[in-house]
Amino acid sequence: MEISTLTMYHCLAFVWYFFVIYSIICLRTEERPSEVFLYGGQWKYLTVLNLVLQAVFYGVSFLADVLRLIKKLRCAKCIISSRDLLFSVLAFPVSTFVSISFWTLYTYNRELVYPKSLDGVIPLWLNHAMHTAILPVALLEILATPHHYPAKKKGVILLGCTAFLYIIWVLWIYFVTGEWVYPLFASFSPAGLGAFFISNLAIIVCFYNFGEFLNRMIWGDSIVILDYKQKGK
Repeated sequence: MEISTLTMYHCLAFVWYFFVIYSIICLRTEERPSEVFLYGGQWKYLTVLNLVLQAVFYGVSFLADVLRLIKKLRCAKCIISSRDLLFSVLAFPVSTFVSISFWTLYTYNRELVYPKSLDGVIPLWLNHAMHTAILPVALLEILATPHHYPAKKKGVILLGCTAFLYIIWVLWIYFVTGEWVYPLFASFSPAGLGAFFISNLAIIVCFYNFGEFLNRMIWGDSIVILDYKQKGK
């Protein structure tokens, strides 16, 4: 993809995610089910945190594109490295996990992840923007430009640390409020919940590996060539 086209694409993606986040924030407080939006507000949900993550990623990507357009290659090199790390370790695996896990559980029993009471609060388009569109957009990013993945051990450790921080956030909310972020968690024993968290971590690591596989399959040796050229600047 030409750099000018890539710049426009990243700009539009950033604006789109910013708009979705703004739409969530602007949901009228009086219409929100109190049992859903207690302590932590929207920011306790992985879905919403993922939208912020995607907005940050596409903002960084847009900045990298602009720097390349104006020939600020030394600055662009640093930003591109951050962009690739952000996408490989977080943006792709988290968006894939959110979309697939949400619709799997929604199909099984929607009350476990998205209570029917939310239908009157969150428009249908916004639900799909949060849980459906994120996956094809992430796949489109892989098709649009190559990404340099970190060493496997480094990538998995960074992803695991991020997952651990979110689990701590979820447990803290339960400690403060006595309510689980997702009703699904209440059906587990402590040991069962620990096993559930570990199994989900394994799944998201698989999505990390899948993203790396797609990136290598689509771009192949061009990743190595791109990395060589950047180091030579």
